Amino acid sequence: MTSSRLSERLSSSRRRGDPGQRWVRVVLSVLATIGVIDTGTITLKRWGLLGPLVCPGGADGCDKVLNSPWGSLFDLPLSLFGFLAYLAMLLMAVVPLVLKGDLRDRLGSLSWWGMLLTSTGMAVFSALLMGVMVFKIQAFCFFCVLSAVLSLALLVFTLIGGDWQDRGQLLFRLILVGLVVGLVGLGWATAVDRPAAVTGPGTPPAVVSESTPQTLALAEHLTRTGAVMYSAYWCPHCHEQKELFGKEATSKLTVIECAPDGRNSQKALCDSKGIQGFPTWEINGQLDSGVKPLDRLAELSGFKPDGT
Repeated sequence: MTSSRLSERLSSSRRRGDPGQRWVRVVLSVLATIGVIDTGTITLKRWGLLGPLVCPGGADGCDKVLNSPWGSLFDLPLSLFGFLAYLAMLLMAVVPLVLKGDLRDRLGSLSWWGMLLTSTGMAVFSALLMGVMVFKIQAFCFFCVLSAVLSLALLVFTLIGGDWQDRGQLLFRLILVGLVVGLVGLGWATAVDRPAAVTGPGTPPAVVSESTPQTLALAEHLTRTGAVMYSAYWCPHCHEQKELFGKEATSKLTVIECAPDGRNSQKALCDSKGIQGFPTWEINGQLDSGVKPLDRLAELSGFKPDGT
């Protein structure tokens, strides 16, 4: 009788403290760690802190997806926000495992709800991104698919591991978070579906800004001295670089299309140069990637405006 009451008390204490299965926390920790590595690597690559990544299925697809207009949010890599979400999942899964006493008891139940809401948002947003990748970008990115699979797995294991006694509240919160994330994400994806008019398949968007006498002179100087801009028609940063020059000056630049499905593609030349990111400038035999301010291009190419 005493033994039975002791078992009931211990069981009640576990329910009050961390009403879930500890082994599931371990699984969630492993999955979240993989997600942190996946999105962290992509983010470092986008920031130029890592070299080229080996992307199963082809690097062109990964570059096309990750450098598309949907690859950034608030001018930051979208993968950075994924990294933060996976890191939050990792902390919520691990911290209650290492804490003791009342603090662990208080965080136990809260962490399950936190992981449920976070993983639901991640899974819904990842599903939206998969749709964008398939129907809009029309390219395959292994790292993006891996992240989507991990997000769904996190949600499934969170549902398995938690002690969800109030199923009605569980369902209500799942639907609410899913609808909010889905609607906000859909609005964002639709708003990002730009830029400017595209004249045909494999063609970069039209440059709309007006050139100035200074940008025209710089463009002519760059072309005259053999400077080359390696670009991809789907690359938003390449479009940003062209907008700095304006449409008239851009038409005077030597722009090499590197995307294999781009119009007038010279992919073989880009490969021979070892081009890894877009845009990449070749000035005086030196390669330099990323969007460059015009004064920096003038400095690199030795351009001297009239009167200086």
